[in-house]
Amino acid sequence: MSIVNIGSNLLSIMMKKVGNKTLRPRNPRSVARKRAAGRQDDQRKEGRYYYKGNRHKQLRAFVMVVKLGTLTRAAEALFVSQPTISLQLQALERELGTALVDRRGRRINLTDAGEALYTLARPLVEGWETLDRDFHASLKGLRGGTLVIAAGTSTIQYLLPEFVRTYRERFPAVQLQLANVTGKDGLAWLRADQADFAVGSMLDVPNDIAWAPVQHFDPMLIMPLDHPLAAKEKITLEALSPYGLILPPQRLSTYRLVDLVFQQRQVPYHVDIEVGGWDVIKEYVARGLGISIVTGICITEADHTRLAVRNLRQYFPQRAYGVVMRKGKFLSAEARAFIDLIRPGLLTHREHDESGHSER
Repeated sequence: MSIVNIGSNLLSIMMKKVGNKTLRPRNPRSVARKRAAGRQDDQRKEGRYYYKGNRHKQLRAFVMVVKLGTLTRAAEALFVSQPTISLQLQALERELGTALVDRRGRRINLTDAGEALYTLARPLVEGWETLDRDFHASLKGLRGGTLVIAAGTSTIQYLLPEFVRTYRERFPAVQLQLANVTGKDGLAWLRADQADFAVGSMLDVPNDIAWAPVQHFDPMLIMPLDHPLAAKEKITLEALSPYGLILPPQRLSTYRLVDLVFQQRQVPYHVDIEVGGWDVIKEYVARGLGISIVTGICITEADHTRLAVRNLRQYFPQRAYGVVMRKGKFLSAEARAFIDLIRPGLLTHREHDESGHSER
């Protein structure tokens, strides 16, 4: 049989009807196109399910981009490529049905929806990152871990010692760091998560900071024992006018508060010495170099043996000291244990309506 006849027979066989369908020879190019289209469709489906199944990765990428400001920095921090970060953000936006970031310019800016998501996502992501450590710490009764507390000199010296002593007795294996930073530096530590929380006094509370006052202290006038005003039990603001004051530097809130009260009451005053540190101020006053208005937190029993102390609460407001933290901050087990020492239940019933951060 010739090759032509063989080909005709094969063709006729392929054209036979099977039921109501006719088998036709397949075009190789058409088959290849259909297979490629099928693979692309499968990949799109896999992509949707992959990213949806990795919502944690999406949120972690989103939070890191917001914290660090650029896709490049976020990719470096998470040890992935920049395109991967971009794809995760796009997938997250697609699934949530809204834009989260404004990509104009080099830095990433959040939309209103992005702000809302960041507030919700950041504690979740941070909690996930520390889950293993917190879980094992909980099982072991805080037998390990690290706690960083930001505080000013007066807070570390006068307010925290007893809390630190009790905490060390209960959790001796926890590495405790008291960072002597206050004011803008202290807030920067909180915002950068370099400190778990801070303890101090505030006059102005930023929108992203939560503050819960726990102890209040009266303002005190201190003088040498032989000072002319030391013989008086009640001292008016006008009586201070002739005498030079020793105050902390002007950049600190104590100086500004004293100035505000004198200005409001239109009482003249003058500052002879500016110096930092309550202990230094008390020493200078005891040596007869001036008088001062300090916060009661720094007055000890020993001070009464060398200083005359009078309460000035009728003129100056009390100073409140409390726990300062970034809103939305996920607190570790170590941090929660210390705050519970300061005031049990404080994390459940927090007050955020008091006013700013200070070294004093």
